[in-house]
Amino acid sequence: MFLTVISAILLSACHTGSGTEDPDKPGGQVTKVVQITSDLCWNIQTDLAMYAPGATIRFKADGTPTDNTFVRYRNGSRVVAEEPLNTTEWTWTAPQTDGCGYLAEVYRQKNDTTQQIIGTVGIDVSSDWHLFPRYGFVATFDKSKTEAKIADEMAFLNRCHINGVQFQDWHWKHHYPAPVQNGQLLATFKDIANRDNSTQVIKNYITAQHAYGMKSIFYNLCFGALDDAKKDGVKMEEWGMYNDANHGYQDRHGLPSSWKSDIYLLDPANDEWLRYIGDRNEEVYQNFDFDGYQIDQLGHRGDRYTYSGQKINFNSGYAKFVNAMYDRHPQKDLIMNAVGSFGSQAILETGHMALAYNECWEYEQNFSDLRNIVKANDVYSKNLAKTVFAAYMNYSMDNCEFNVPGVLLTDAVMFALGGSHLELGDHMLCREYFPYTGVRMSDGLKEQIIRYYDFHTAYENLLRGGDKEATLAVSADASKGVGIVAWPPKMGKVTTFCRQQEGRYILHLLNFLNANSLSWRDMDGSMPAPRVVTKFPLSVELQEKVSHVYVASPDYHAGALVELPFAQKDGKLTFTVPTLKYWDMIIIE
Repeated sequence: MFLTVISAILLSACHTGSGTEDPDKPGGQVTKVVQITSDLCWNIQTDLAMYAPGATIRFKADGTPTDNTFVRYRNGSRVVAEEPLNTTEWTWTAPQTDGCGYLAEVYRQKNDTTQQIIGTVGIDVSSDWHLFPRYGFVATFDKSKTEAKIADEMAFLNRCHINGVQFQDWHWKHHYPAPVQNGQLLATFKDIANRDNSTQVIKNYITAQHAYGMKSIFYNLCFGALDDAKKDGVKMEEWGMYNDANHGYQDRHGLPSSWKSDIYLLDPANDEWLRYIGDRNEEVYQNFDFDGYQIDQLGHRGDRYTYSGQKINFNSGYAKFVNAMYDRHPQKDLIMNAVGSFGSQAILETGHMALAYNECWEYEQNFSDLRNIVKANDVYSKNLAKTVFAAYMNYSMDNCEFNVPGVLLTDAVMFALGGSHLELGDHMLCREYFPYTGVRMSDGLKEQIIRYYDFHTAYENLLRGGDKEATLAVSADASKGVGIVAWPPKMGKVTTFCRQQEGRYILHLLNFLNANSLSWRDMDGSMPAPRVVTKFPLSVELQEKVSHVYVASPDYHAGALVELPFAQKDGKLTFTVPTLKYWDMIIIE
């Protein structure tokens, strides 16, 4: 809980009126002045991760309503509904428009000029999670995962509006994922790391996720086999992938000796292998209520060959694999990892991806690389697949807590660029081996992450709405010591990134004033806390007549939108930004 006060900030609400011209600020539009404070003493939850249009949304809060407590629902700057609130459990009927994000703002009307935000929560009204995917994971399936533990984990993912969950290392063998032996589903089995997995725990996770409206996606490589694959019907030699044209050495992914086996690699385009793994996936779907298949690869490995000596074309091979999996189970979701963007064009051009999934490594470690990935994915998928980054924070750290500034700055940039971040699960993700738990989320980071995912969900139409990039010349008052640069970021500067939608500009301010690196990875956790700047004037070169200027941030007022006074004269728009910590979103209408 914290208390902040910003004086003379304008809040757009149903009862504030339409505004009048300010004669001292030509072109400026002024509504009724409302002082905004926030005392975030209400924790609000919704019953599902997303809702179908017209569905009933159920809210529950742990606060105490008073006679002056209200709730309003916004889509962007538009107030959709508003009503008094005299209970801590209530419902709202979702609007019929598909693919819309809303922010429910609970506030107290303190007096005629003051409103106090006491809690917010994001809402996604979408018929399909593909529209705005927020992807999480689970990675441990032993008997320590009691039903109560699973319920607690999934309640947190639901609070962050995670609507799809990847099951990492849930399976028995890469070439035989469902633990079916002699026609019987095993109750317990060993995974690749020789950990104990419980079939019932896997099913309990799926049940809990489906209760929240989440999709459950099983993980597996597209071309992996263990050393016992022959006895399970895999033609290891004939289907194999080789380092040389004479099939002298089968390519493999080496693993620790304490694990079950190295992973031997197969040609992903081999017709017999495609039929075989399709049959194995059929067993997966017959025994588990999974909603789709998270397909993995291993990135660029150089030239590789089939048994007959033909050079493997990975791009066409991955596309063939995706198409074959779609043909076998067209009703199931498919997601394929583009490791270091390898194969991303061929994968996305199949048109069968639920989302664009990029696992980023050192050769894509800069913030500027993230925008390049989103742009490329939009082109390859014809704007149909939203980008999710599998990007591991604080990678060199161990036995400690995540560095909060590094995590939040990276999330701010990813979200502002239109992407999402695979990071939340039964713990917070820090390595490519998902079960690893050596870096932990502090209670403070957990609270802030909820704010960021509320913001990500509530403003999904502004952040991920299929708009186009725009160029706006932005400058700051030098007296505040704030330098402004357009994307890409520079250390010691506030970086702007702008999009244009019909009737508005969305201008992001990303705070790199204290940044010690331009890498999103924050490998050693040394990214310092940002220098917070307050009440700094901005000027924007803009010829179109402006009617409203708003600001919202996950860092203040729990994402609630405030309207700003402005002036516009001779093609220059000026307004004052109340506060910038990590990230502000300015909406210019």
